[in-house]
Amino acid sequence: MTSTLMVSEPHQSDQQDPQQQEEEDLISTPAQPGQEETKTVVQGLQDSPSLSTTALDTQQEESEREEDEGSYYWKRETMAPLNAVSAAAVARLRAFKPPPFPLWDRLPVSRRAAVLLLLYADRKGDLRVVITMRAATLRSFSGHAALPGGKADTIRETPYQIARREAYEEIGLPLDNTHLPPPFTIEHLCYLPANLARTELVVRPVVALLHTSPPSSTATSPQSNPVSPQPDPTITAEDSLIPRLDAKEVAAVFSAPFHNFLRSTDEPGHEKVEGEWYNGSWTEWHEEPWRMHFFYVPVTNQRVTKPKIREGGLASLAEDHSPDEEPVEEEKRYKVWGMTARILVDAATIAYGEKPEFEHNSHFGDERIIEGLERLGRLGEKKRRGSTVTKEDVKKAGEIMTKKEEGSKM
Repeated sequence: MTSTLMVSEPHQSDQQDPQQQEEEDLISTPAQPGQEETKTVVQGLQDSPSLSTTALDTQQEESEREEDEGSYYWKRETMAPLNAVSAAAVARLRAFKPPPFPLWDRLPVSRRAAVLLLLYADRKGDLRVVITMRAATLRSFSGHAALPGGKADTIRETPYQIARREAYEEIGLPLDNTHLPPPFTIEHLCYLPANLARTELVVRPVVALLHTSPPSSTATSPQSNPVSPQPDPTITAEDSLIPRLDAKEVAAVFSAPFHNFLRSTDEPGHEKVEGEWYNGSWTEWHEEPWRMHFFYVPVTNQRVTKPKIREGGLASLAEDHSPDEEPVEEEKRYKVWGMTARILVDAATIAYGEKPEFEHNSHFGDERIIEGLERLGRLGEKKRRGSTVTKEDVKKAGEIMTKKEEGSKM
């Protein structure tokens, strides 16, 4: 028998300033590009001399297909065309127009950030979303789930460009469609209202869809480029789509059923995994009731890409963990919570036109309070060391916006 192990070289990132690392909230810190292309390492262990290597490889691949029911954004054979429900969800996202947010153009580059909510179809045509797990070695929010993303590099970057660049740096997702293997393309569906991170970053969620066939000309969102560049036919999925992780920043890449972020339990039709899918609680944030969501995504039914650690603790290659491997207890489900969970609930609510089965805040994003903080002078170019948004800050910002709104009604 043979065993196939997907591996990738980690990034060789420069040492990061501790203050810069403290400024992030549930979004991955940018890593420096330049990692080697992903390789597929086949370790041949020939059980019978009568079987050729090719026959052994074919036998192993067939066995893996039978045992692995997961769907992966880098494997076209695990993805089906969108079903009717998913197609309708994509259409709603494509048509969604967030309220105008002119403050974004006034924000200094140090306050701008974006995250990528990348959707793709699974074997049944249902939508799944790509999620990362932050490395345990990070100074802030270590071990937290996150959408690929991070801070702006220049004032000229759009939120979509920020999100695509960060996804490239963190998980190796190509920067643009010219570097995707045919027939893959990524369509920008919409922006969601901006969110406020505790570290005073203004985070713009970017929703995109990975197609396995070119989208029609009528299926182009206003934010997308009207003419997409043609991909290079010589590029393969192994070259460009299999996750390439920075072991210092990303602990894992996995996926979750998108519609399930509106449900209080695991949706039917999936392997039963020990543990609960959801719980939540109310707290205070922005001087108003705030719903904290905690989702526990099963990962025993999918391949989870993780950095491999060399002996002695040094980060080395990334390997693909098969669902038939015996997981440790804490790896049966990954917790998704905080700002990431809230963005996912908001996006699913818009996409499916349904209310969550659990209690949830009625508004999307934090743009009202962001405007109030800007009026208080809290969103300037330079940030005070260790500064975070406090309840008192939010209370003052809310009072300012209330006065503004009352004045506009007179």
